[in-house]
Amino acid sequence: MSVKEQSFKSGFVSIIGRPNVGKSTLLNHVIGQKIAIMSDKPQTTRNKVQGVYTDADVQVIFIDTPGIHKPKHRLGDFMMKVAKNTLREVDLILYVISADEQFGPGEQYILERLQETNQPVFLVVNKIDKVTSDELLHMIASYKDRYDFAEIVPISALEGENVPTLMKQIVSYMKEGPQYYPADQVTDHPERFIVSELIREKVLQLTREEIPHAIAVVIEQMKRRDNGKVYVGATVIVERSSQKGMIIGKRGAMLKEIGQLARADIEALLGSGVFLELWVKVQKDWRNRPAQLRDFGFNEEDYS
Repeated sequence: MSVKEQSFKSGFVSIIGRPNVGKSTLLNHVIGQKIAIMSDKPQTTRNKVQGVYTDADVQVIFIDTPGIHKPKHRLGDFMMKVAKNTLREVDLILYVISADEQFGPGEQYILERLQETNQPVFLVVNKIDKVTSDELLHMIASYKDRYDFAEIVPISALEGENVPTLMKQIVSYMKEGPQYYPADQVTDHPERFIVSELIREKVLQLTREEIPHAIAVVIEQMKRRDNGKVYVGATVIVERSSQKGMIIGKRGAMLKEIGQLARADIEALLGSGVFLELWVKVQKDWRNRPAQLRDFGFNEEDYS
């Protein structure tokens, strides 16, 4: 075994927190490209997304989890099971909070879950660009009194401020271990999953409040054609006919805009031209139907 192999470090890091605190934004910044979708609407992440960061002598596998919240349907139950189960699987936990949000019942619930773990926990205070220095210090002090955090690191994930410092701290907690993934691999999810998430992101960005969490995206077909372009056929699943009309838009304008924006991101991901074809289909109350949840990749048995 070489000296390099002996000194290689690795580990798994879970990113947890309430909805909309910037977990996916942080993951994308650390990895250097978009693998987790970002939205200003809460509860964007539904499945755990593994991002792989590899440097010369260390590999860190990040697990971005759904925002912890009170479930309102079977899909919500699944999301919470995913978030809480990852706490048992990792070497380090990043608890991300938003600097401009006050401590409340949701934060208390998360801290109670953390009390049940043995792993070191970092408090990552995100969105520091939105508060004053005094407000930030007050926020940090209020959390220090409630939990014995291994480290407290204030950052702006969107701007990248202090993220290198956070990474140095994370690496310092990694232990000697194997390289789990090739150095050029940034996620363990197949391309189809990332493509479906990129399409869903555009729906989240462009549609009204009643739509976002009633949608799923299913990749029906994805193959490279003779002209070098990748053909992607995808169906956007909604729960009501009115939602279908909103996503299609007047004379198909909304669906066209969703497709244009998604295609640009998919082309960047795949490194080639893409022909994207989208359909919209109604499946009533799919979020409460176990069979449909499994069809869309939300398999509760994987997290039991």
